[in-house]
Amino acid sequence: MNTRVSALADPKQGFIPVTQPYLPPLAEFTPYLEEIWRRKWVTNNGVFHQQLEEALCDYLGVEHLSLFSNGTLALITALQALKITGEVITTPFSFVATTHALHWNGIKPVFVDIDQTSMNLDVTKIEAAITPQTTAILPVHVYANPCDVGAIDTLADTYGLRVIYDAAHAFGVRVRERSVLEFGDMSVLSFHGTKVFNTFEGGAIVCRDAKTKRRIDNLKNFGFIDETTVVAPGINGKMNEVQAAFGLLQLQHMEHVIAQRARIDACYREAFANVPGIVLHEVAPDCSRNFAYFPVRITREFPVDRDSLYEKLRKHQVAARRYFFPLISEFPTYRGLPSSAPSNLPVATEASRQVLCLPIYPGLEAHDQQRIIDVVLSCVDEDRAH
Repeated sequence: MNTRVSALADPKQGFIPVTQPYLPPLAEFTPYLEEIWRRKWVTNNGVFHQQLEEALCDYLGVEHLSLFSNGTLALITALQALKITGEVITTPFSFVATTHALHWNGIKPVFVDIDQTSMNLDVTKIEAAITPQTTAILPVHVYANPCDVGAIDTLADTYGLRVIYDAAHAFGVRVRERSVLEFGDMSVLSFHGTKVFNTFEGGAIVCRDAKTKRRIDNLKNFGFIDETTVVAPGINGKMNEVQAAFGLLQLQHMEHVIAQRARIDACYREAFANVPGIVLHEVAPDCSRNFAYFPVRITREFPVDRDSLYEKLRKHQVAARRYFFPLISEFPTYRGLPSSAPSNLPVATEASRQVLCLPIYPGLEAHDQQRIIDVVLSCVDEDRAH
């Protein structure tokens, strides 16, 4: 029997998740908790909250950032802050929260197909989807690969549309030495535990000016502008002090986190570089990378299809994920929309049936990564053996 295949059968091997949050040593977090207990200020624009907003602006290279308790509430609030109505052009190839945020604001999503290479919105298809009811474009920087921000912003200027970027994956990413978060009217980040930078749960809106930030800050606190005055039907989206403190600690470890992710990414790329049927996801050369995900496309040249490989990895206790499957447009809530027709989304439909995201996180040990690689390559070995 092939030695690689036989090595996979060891019942002592542990479960490998697709991702894990980076957790700095607990001893480093204790002083923050003690300070919160001393101040007895646990939420609503506390000291750590203010410090984290300032620190993130500095780290990300932006001027105005508002923290939220999670990224979905941030996206819902961004749409409300810009008073978006009618129809919004967006992608079906994303996590469902992208479109849910539209739904919660009473906005109709209009799906446009994705680009074959980047898997972001295909900018050549956007113009044809614009109608008199279109008010905005909601693109996603999928897998932290920046959209064609120049083309999208030009289209938006031409047709008088707003642009809100779902930048949930794109923490710290830069385009031609400029933060990707500076493009469009707003960008929304997620700090969920699965992300490169996390605050357990959390998120943020990056906007262009101080006036807009004040409106966002009011909206995330029920619409209050002072103790007795409510100016808008806001929501409770505030980040608490424990989350903010953890974020401050996380920022101190970002260099290590990115370096570890880069190491894992490089190892996968070396292992799969010349394997027929495995297409590696590439990022434009003028963009920085944060190594948020490691997606591969399993095409017909590979001995098994994507779902068979997914099941084989699960059998060997490796939790790869089919990001994003099904498409948002295929969920019952949205599949009745005219733009959800598979004939309108052929590239996204194919991608959703090919993409598999392999585990990548700072705590992934080299021997566990090799185990993942061995499971994938065993499909090739078995095919050759027949």
